[in-house]
Amino acid sequence: MDRLPLLNEEEQQAALKELSGWTIEDEKWLTRKRMFPSFPDAIAFVNHVADIAERMNHHPFIAIDYRKVTIRITSWNSGGLTVLDIDSAKAYDQL
Repeated sequence: MDRLPLLNEEEQQAALKELSGWTIEDEKWLTRKRMFPSFPDAIAFVNHVADIAERMNHHPFIAIDYRKVTIRITSWNSGGLTVLDIDSAKAYDQL
């Protein structure tokens, strides 16, 4: 995958305004935590995220803690946040 240009701080903050519940951590991670009614609901959500990630060829870090799912996204090959991370977060928000 080609290296995409990093988003500057202004671009990152503008993108956050378009997203629901996402934060930026350590200047390179786009992070969101979600709670679900049950463990199977959390797993179903993760499966949908996995399908999107495969289609986009951009894979997040996913942590499952019973009903809580944490998603962290970064563009490893670029060394931080890119438009691809924002597009991924927008796609996950549609679930």
